[in-house]
Amino acid sequence: MVNLLLWIPLGIVIIFILWIIGSYNRLIVLRNRIENAWSQIDVQLKRRADLIPNLVETVKGYAKHEKSTFEMVTKARTLMMSGDMKDKAKGDNMFSSALKSIFAVAEAYPKLMASDNFKMLQEELSGTESKIAYSRQFYNDNVLSLNQKVQQFPTNILANMFKITEKEYFKVEESDKKPVKVKFE
Repeated sequence: MVNLLLWIPLGIVIIFILWIIGSYNRLIVLRNRIENAWSQIDVQLKRRADLIPNLVETVKGYAKHEKSTFEMVTKARTLMMSGDMKDKAKGDNMFSSALKSIFAVAEAYPKLMASDNFKMLQEELSGTESKIAYSRQFYNDNVLSLNQKVQQFPTNILANMFKITEKEYFKVEESDKKPVKVKFE
């Protein structure tokens, strides 16, 4: 009987320690997935930032008066090359707007639309945009999982102890949800 009374508290302590280890490891896995997901977004944003200047140069020859669109691309690329996540997200949103404008301008130039170089760049960008969309979704899914664990009891206590905090979702700015208006002057 004495042995049984000794084993029960010991078993409870062991179960508690195993729970702490499992919960901590799960929080670390989620945090690392978010870092990996952001890295994947960053890779695709870099790829897009490298492709867009080529697209711009192709379009420039046909649409010399679209200077503001080309300036927006340059500004967006500069933001995306910075190390800050918020600046990269802002640059990404600017790129999205610029791409819409570039493709709208391109539609006004049938010779440009027929250009093999333009078609190839457009296909590359389309593939890259799909990868970016998937990477954003993957990132946000992992942010959701981590944030839920950080907020839920009792893992919130463990998260606070180890300073594991909630992460921000990758969001699209309201201005990027509106249709693009292209004006020829």
